[in-house]
Amino acid sequence: MEIDEDKIDDAVLGLLWLTLHEERRAWKGMDWSVLDRLHRKGLIHDPVNRAKSVVLTDEGLRCSEALFQRFFTRPPQ
Repeated sequence: MEIDEDKIDDAVLGLLWLTLHEERRAWKGMDWSVLDRLHRKGLIHDPVNRAKSVVLTDEGLRCSEALFQRFFTRPPQ
């Protein structure tokens, strides 16, 4: 089975929206390889630090909200 890392990255970025606090910080309790890829894509700032959260970039914040809505909300009835 081949894993589609882009889909994993999208799901994790969407889930980061769930733990968002202080406007653009999210808890970094996700796999380090995914966080590294999100950093290389310019969606989060460097996750390697002592903080327990990552900081989303402007683009990362927009994408995170859109992916959360796409994957984890129901359409209006």
